[in-house]
Amino acid sequence: MGNTKYRFNPESLKYEKVERSFSARLKRFSGFTFIAFMIAAGISSLFLTSFETPDMIALREENNQLLSQYRQLSHKLEKLENVLDEIQVRDDNIYRVVFNSDPIPESVRKAGFGGTDAYANLSSLENSELALNTTRKLDVISRQAYIQAKSYEDVLDMAMNKEKELAAIPAIMPIYNKDLTYISSSWGYRIHPIYNVRKFHYGMDFVASRGTNIYASGAGVITAVRTHRTGHGKHVVIDHGFGYETLYGHMSAFNAKVGDTVSRGQVIGYVGSTGTSTAPHLHYEVHKDGKNVDPKYYYFKDLTPQQFEELVAMSEHVNTSFD
Repeated sequence: MGNTKYRFNPESLKYEKVERSFSARLKRFSGFTFIAFMIAAGISSLFLTSFETPDMIALREENNQLLSQYRQLSHKLEKLENVLDEIQVRDDNIYRVVFNSDPIPESVRKAGFGGTDAYANLSSLENSELALNTTRKLDVISRQAYIQAKSYEDVLDMAMNKEKELAAIPAIMPIYNKDLTYISSSWGYRIHPIYNVRKFHYGMDFVASRGTNIYASGAGVITAVRTHRTGHGKHVVIDHGFGYETLYGHMSAFNAKVGDTVSRGQVIGYVGSTGTSTAPHLHYEVHKDGKNVDPKYYYFKDLTPQQFEELVAMSEHVNTSFD
C-alpha cells in the first residue's frame, strides 16, 4: 500500500482512501523534523558534557598551566617586593643618613599606576582577581625599582659631592702648631685691647711671629683680598662651598688674589698686625650658612684629641684679645 492511508466509514461500512492536503503534509513533515532536531541537540549536548574532545582537553591543560604560572609569578613578586623593601630601608636609614639627605616618602615609593580603568580589560577573565592582583603588584614593583635606581643615582652624586665637601670643610688650623706661640683669644666674650670694653669675639686669635705662613684651612675660591686701615686690616676671605667660608685677618702680606682656587694647606698670606691690632697675630673666623661659628670645632684634621684639649684650655685662660 505504500504511503496510501485508508479510513473506515461507519455510514457506508466501507474503507475509504484518505486524501491529505499539501499543507497538512508539510506541517506533519515540519513536526517530525523539529522533533528530530531536538533529539539530535539533546544527544550532542549530552555527549559534549559527558565526553571531552582532544582540543578541549588540550585547552583545559593549557589553562591550568597558565593559572599555575600566574600563582608562581605572584609568589616570586612577593619575594621581590620583600627584597626591595630591605633595600629601601638601607637606602633611607643608612646611605641617606650618611649624606644628611631626607628619605624618599613612602607615598612616592609605593605609588601605583593609573586607576581601576587601567585594568578593566582583565576583569572579564576567568580568575580575574589573581590576574588583577598580579598585574597591580608588578606595576608597583616596577615603579619601586625605578625609584630605587634613581635614588642610587642621587646617592652616588652625593658621594661624589661628599668627597668634595670633605676637601672643602675648614679642617686644619690656619697656622701650624709648631709655629704657634699661643692663642690669645678664642670664641666668646673678651675684653677689647683698645676699647677696653667687654665685646664678643667672633673667632680665634693665633699669636705667631710676623711673617709666619698662614694656610687655607680647606679647599675653596678666594672671594676677597682687602686692605683696611681698621678692623681686620689686610685680610682674605675664602668661599669653600657647601655653606662654609673662612676669614683671615691682620696679615702683613698676601699670597693670593681674588678668583684663585686654593687647596687645604696652601699658603695664602703671612702673619702681621694690620688694622685694629696690638701685636702680630692672625684673627681667624669660620662662617657656616652666613653665620659665625666657633672655629675650635674645625681642627679635626691636624690635632689629636689631647692637642685639641690643650688648645681649648690655652684659649679659655685668656680674657683679652689682640683685636
